[in-house]
Amino acid sequence: MSFSNYLETNLLDHIFGTDSWSKPSEIAICALTTNAIDGDTGQFSTGTGVEVADSNAYARVQLDASDSNWTVSTGSVTNAVDITFPQATGSWGTVVAVAITDDATHDSGNLLAYAALDTSKTIDNGDVLQVPAGSLTITLD
Repeated sequence: MSFSNYLETNLLDHIFGTDSWSKPSEIAICALTTNAIDGDTGQFSTGTGVEVADSNAYARVQLDASDSNWTVSTGSVTNAVDITFPQATGSWGTVVAVAITDDATHDSGNLLAYAALDTSKTIDNGDVLQVPAGSLTITLD
């Protein structure tokens, strides 16, 4: 996954500058129909990345910071639980990427990180988009 400009700037300023930064109180996973870029916000309607429309039962999946939700190891963190989106009640289109934001509200908040899926997935009525535990890894190198 790539970090957004927002996250990179806040982390660097927190460590090397005079500003302090508090970690987000919410962490939410978003499904995207086009991949994000570093300069996007969590308000994807204004950026390059396009979030699945707020219809047909789509909702971000809130997966807050917790040792039961995330496994941290040297240089990386991985989802410790399945990330399961609601069952679609209509077409969501083709999901090509996921993003992590600091707000569970659709088209809101700040983008933290994003990545293209290895394989895109078309979500139609009755489908459930799921990222199995251990499949989403964020790495620092």
